[in-house]
Amino acid sequence: MLYLLAGVVSVLFLVADQITKWYIASNFTLTESIPFINGIIDFTYVNNKGGAWGLMEGHTWLLLSLTFFIMIVCVALLIKEGFKNKLLFFSVCLILSGGIGNMIDRIFRDGNVVDFIHLHFMPTFPVFNIADCAVCIGAGLLLLHFIIDMIKDYRVRRKNEEIFHRTSEDDATTQK
Repeated sequence: MLYLLAGVVSVLFLVADQITKWYIASNFTLTESIPFINGIIDFTYVNNKGGAWGLMEGHTWLLLSLTFFIMIVCVALLIKEGFKNKLLFFSVCLILSGGIGNMIDRIFRDGNVVDFIHLHFMPTFPVFNIADCAVCIGAGLLLLHFIIDMIKDYRVRRKNEEIFHRTSEDDATTQK
């Protein structure tokens, strides 16, 4: 059931991303800004020809290739491990959803990604979109998955060491 929910949430993120980008691009002029939640969030229409924080601006093919590579890694991760762990599955689905959303923009908007969410209370923070939110949430959940996995591995290793230590002590006592 959770796998279905992850798929639905990912599709909803992708659809919301594309609808909001279409709305902003159709109804705002470039750099136009209006308050959405006064003093908190503004909708400010900008085109981003780069990646996060405008990095690699103008290198559309490199960004597309990098996104495509990351998506292949995500799909491989889903195939290899995804159905064994719900958190991993959910996180990778969100990363894929956001990657697809921004890839659609790069392909069909001449390398531009439509960004519009501006945190009014953080004026120097880059303007972003819903696809970026999906990628960030997915990456955060993926990081959480790896941390939980590391803790589990540590506990298993520690328990195995304790069992080995106790067995070694029992063997030493038996030999005396």
